[in-house]
Amino acid sequence: MTSPFTIRSIQAFCYRYPLSTPVVTSFGSMRDRPTLFVRVEDDDGQSGWGEVWCNFPSVGAEHRTRLINEMLAPMLIGRAVTHPPELFEHLSAATSVLALQSGEPGPFAQTIAGVDIALWDLFAKRAKTPLWRLLGGTTGLMRVYASGLNPAGCVEQAEAATRRGHRAFKVKIGFDADKDRGNLRDLRKLVGDSFLAADVNQGWGIEQALQFAPPLEQFNLAWLEEPLRADRPWSEWRSLQKRLAIPLAGGENITGHENFATALSEGALTILQPDVAKWGGITGCLAVARNVLASKRHYCPHFLGGGIGLLASAHLLAGSGGGGLLEVDSNDNPLREKFCGAVAEVRDGEILLSEVPGLGVEPDLKAIEKYRTL
Repeated sequence: MTSPFTIRSIQAFCYRYPLSTPVVTSFGSMRDRPTLFVRVEDDDGQSGWGEVWCNFPSVGAEHRTRLINEMLAPMLIGRAVTHPPELFEHLSAATSVLALQSGEPGPFAQTIAGVDIALWDLFAKRAKTPLWRLLGGTTGLMRVYASGLNPAGCVEQAEAATRRGHRAFKVKIGFDADKDRGNLRDLRKLVGDSFLAADVNQGWGIEQALQFAPPLEQFNLAWLEEPLRADRPWSEWRSLQKRLAIPLAGGENITGHENFATALSEGALTILQPDVAKWGGITGCLAVARNVLASKRHYCPHFLGGGIGLLASAHLLAGSGGGGLLEVDSNDNPLREKFCGAVAEVRDGEILLSEVPGLGVEPDLKAIEKYRTL
């Protein structure tokens, strides 16, 4: 462990990268890529970096930036830190009533997650060890998969990802049953027996899922992700699981230790996918990952944002062990590519985290200043 330190400053930085081709999901499109980075500086002048989930709604990134700079930062500046979980619990408790009053538990959870990631990065740097080792990992080697394959042009995206070293893929479905099956058929032909998964993005009701999911078994999918809304009763998820040979995946829209514990006890999900920048940060998601593995399920972190959050997801995966796959967005985004360190170097479907202390990256914000909005 490292010695205690005092927080000197906290600042959030908001960016938007314009897209020529929108990223499409069954519930909406992203016409730009918002990214919110967080820097925590200690009284010795060292910095740690985090990231906040801010993909939706389209106006949400700037709001979350102000939550950090104007609300969370004053709560923490000058505060002594012995271990990052202390501040995760402190912030969660200190904002709980306000989150309830404002009807915004999500934005508060997301901003706290980003601050927590930054604190862990700083904590590991002060300990002069890579974060994945500090979390208990024994190897920085892991498998990855290319996600975010759009319904239009998914084969071309997969071909480009293959040239970048990817050997596993996930495509978005939930738009039109015939088109979905056509895309899966074309992708299966392209990738052969390699890993292929599909993400419905909460696009079906239970009757649609029972109708549309079973015909997908012919494609030998590694998993079917969020076929139902995350808030649907677990009885519906179990009903689908019993009728389907494809493993079910979910978790990016589950928050809180109790809700993840329920998800595990209900038994419908084979693959659990908490998002480090959406809820929990390193503190919360590490505990969830360990519980997932203890329950003999698979931990495969969800992430679709900038480079720092992606790198944090990789360190969490390596730190928890278990052999899950890391999600790497295949869409164009320099706010990811410039800052994801070792994750940018995919070789034959794998990446290897470095021995650099912390997350292993010091972002050059001047290089993306033209994308900054706040």
